[in-house]
Amino acid sequence: MKPRTTLRTLGTLSLTMTGITCIIGSGWLFGAYNAAKIAGPAAILSWVIGGFSILLVAMTLIELAILFPKSGGMARYVNYSHGSLAGFLSGWASWLAIVTTIPAEATASIQYLCSWHFSWCQLLFTPATGQLTNYGLLAAVGLVVIFFLMNYWTVKLLMRFIVSITIIKIVVPLFTIVMLFVTSFHHDNFHLTAQEFAPYGWSAVLTAVATCGIIFSFNGFQTPLNFAGEAKRPHITLPIAVILAILITLIIYVLLQIVFIGAISPSVLQGGSWHALSFSSPFAELAISLNLNVLLLTVYADAIISPSATGVAYMGSSARMLYGMQKHGHMPNFLGTLHEKFLIPRGAMWINFAVSLLFLFFYRGWGGLAAVISVATVFSYLTGPVAVMGLRKISSGLKQYVKIPFLAVIAPLAFTIVSLIFFWSCWPLTGQIILVLSLGLIIYFYYEHKNGWVNFAKQLKASLWLIVYIFVMALLSYLGGEAFGGIGLLTAGWDQLAVALAALLFYCWGVNSAWVTPELLKARENSDQQD
Repeated sequence: MKPRTTLRTLGTLSLTMTGITCIIGSGWLFGAYNAAKIAGPAAILSWVIGGFSILLVAMTLIELAILFPKSGGMARYVNYSHGSLAGFLSGWASWLAIVTTIPAEATASIQYLCSWHFSWCQLLFTPATGQLTNYGLLAAVGLVVIFFLMNYWTVKLLMRFIVSITIIKIVVPLFTIVMLFVTSFHHDNFHLTAQEFAPYGWSAVLTAVATCGIIFSFNGFQTPLNFAGEAKRPHITLPIAVILAILITLIIYVLLQIVFIGAISPSVLQGGSWHALSFSSPFAELAISLNLNVLLLTVYADAIISPSATGVAYMGSSARMLYGMQKHGHMPNFLGTLHEKFLIPRGAMWINFAVSLLFLFFYRGWGGLAAVISVATVFSYLTGPVAVMGLRKISSGLKQYVKIPFLAVIAPLAFTIVSLIFFWSCWPLTGQIILVLSLGLIIYFYYEHKNGWVNFAKQLKASLWLIVYIFVMALLSYLGGEAFGGIGLLTAGWDQLAVALAALLFYCWGVNSAWVTPELLKARENSDQQD
């Protein structure tokens, strides 16, 4: 009996809205504040750098998604070019980055309400510690349950919800931008000299890209790719959806950063200390200080809507990633089983639900979750540029509907920039990725033993570049400049040059490590295969 497959029912609008709704989540509520606190007015450039970097990465992944339009694609592409070990490492990082965003969105919604004047709201969050109280934790759990239930039935219901909510998610930030610009915009907050525009140096601008919720926010661009197995005409719909989602949200985020900086009262910035900013609900507290009651109520309402819609979409996206990882034989079989009627991977959803609750208990504040997620997110992007160029070298017999122009230049540039963002994440976060990946390898080796270590020597050889890369980049981070958390053995400037040169070497090694994997052979047999 032929196994049940997903249905191709999603068009360009649905996929674009899915991308936008995942990018405009809790990031718009906290990102501008966190970036300004770290980098001052130059945080504007942090968003531009982050958006440009993500667009480069997206170009490499779009070609892979068109070549292999599978559900949970982000967790599967490297399996075709480098085999199961590299594919598992990439998929594990991608899944962790997505599934941990679910509790982050729930936390953001509850945290934002703490500045409301109602006494019960102030019982949800403790500003001094930056963590949810037990009451807040229970409320966040309730939101995660809602995210779960919204995905439990047909994908059509999910997409109808996302399309309708995304319109609100675009309108509210735009309304906030207009209101703050018209009522309170202090041009002097930006200053004109480089020292005042970037008061903490350019290293702070770069660190903000990696750790202040910027990469965290843009991570939502990959959601349409994870629904590729359910996309109509993926060679047309996916490129349009992903690129539009990134460009639209980049404009919104840059404008939000500008009006946030301009809306801060000069009296708060006496001495130019952006580090001294202290907000639990940034845009809501600005609205309170300016007596903008309409804006205040709108922001509070959207503090529930925006993160919740993102959480709903990520619950579905992360389930499809586990489903995709199981298809390559290194996850329990029940994760790859679709519901007979609704064709939803419910087993994967239950696992994601449990993991989301686990992270809620360990990380009760948005900032802590965003930093951890960002490092896993950056690592998950590394394999896309290598996989796509490796496949261009070895693949034949596959229908190639679209070839992204100038990808031979875009791919190494994307890999280098992502490596730099990883470095900007600062030690010791960069070292912690080793622990995160090690936990996943326990699962991989268990199933590899169970499957008889088939082709393991080839798998290891093709993945060695990625394994060595992790340790080398962690070492460079440790030895790098003090501005990025290192010990200063590599001085400022030289540390980033070393990272860039190392990245290019690993990129070349990775591309040349591609081989004709069993997964690629299966895809050649039927390049229209869908699962």
